[in-house]
Formats: sequence, structure tokens, C-alpha cells
Amino acid sequence: MNIVFYLASGVAIVSTILAISRLSAIHALLYLITSLLSVALIFFTLGAPFIAALETIVYAGAIMVLFIFVVMMLNLGERAIQQESQWLSPGIWIGPTVLSVLLLGELIYTLGVAGGDNQLPAAALVAPKQVGITLFGPYLLGVELASMLLLAGLVGAYYLGHRDVED
Repeated sequence: MNIVFYLASGVAIVSTILAISRLSAIHALLYLITSLLSVALIFFTLGAPFIAALETIVYAGAIMVLFIFVVMMLNLGERAIQQESQWLSPGIWIGPTVLSVLLLGELIYTLGVAGGDNQLPAAALVAPKQVGITLFGPYLLGVELASMLLLAGLVGAYYLGHRDVED
């Protein structure tokens, strides 16, 4: 299990560095999704499958879709469309594909392990009700601030991307 943990950690570090260093927002988002999926695999190997599922659904799913929606909503014009079509060469997909295939192999290995020292750590069972009580109990202020920050980002992106249409 240590090998899977260290490989997933390496993938997370590499994909995060690539996400920060990309000039294209969409390419950075692809690497960020790979990074978030590797963090979910790290949580799974540490014995927290519920947190891994939340990481995958909330971060790699919903928030990344929101980011891609905002990038699409900015509507940068004809020049940006031509530039993006040049960026969509097959070579661009090599990096995220290699990292994602490595993560998939690690996940298949982790789920297929049977017996011996390679057993998964005992996962603490956490009911969704307990997560809700925790999020909307002591962490209520943090949850509400995060939702307001996402709303402000969405409104700001709409304002930046809005163009007046002349009749």
C-alpha cells in the first residue's frame, strides 16, 4: 500500500506543478482534475473511502465543471477560438492521459489486492448525516464563506464576459 500512496503523491505533485505552469486555463484545469483525483486515491489508501468519494464528486466533479463553465462563459472571441483550435493537437493530451492511466492502474491494483500485508487499512465508517452535522455545525461559517466566494467568482466572470449586443 505504501507504493500506491507514494505513486499517487508523486502524480499529485507533478500534476499540480503542471497545472500551475500552464498558460491555457483549460489545460491547467485538466491537470488540476488529475491532481484532485490523485488526492482522492491518497485518501482511499489512507482508509477514508467516504472522503475520497466526496473529493471526487465535489471537487473533481462539480467545482471543475463550474470552472469550465466560467471559462466558456467568458467568450474571448474569434482570436481565442483560433488559438484554442491550435492547442487541441493530440500532443496536448499526452500528459494528462499518462498521469490518469497511472492513477487508474493504481486504483485497479488497490481494489484488486487480496490478503497479506497489502490489505486496505480499516476505514472508519462515517455516515453522511455525521458529515452534514459537522459541516453545518462547527464549520458553518467556513461553508457559507466558501459558497459566497464561489458566487462572487461566478458573478465576476459573468461581468467580465458580458458583452453588450447592438441591435
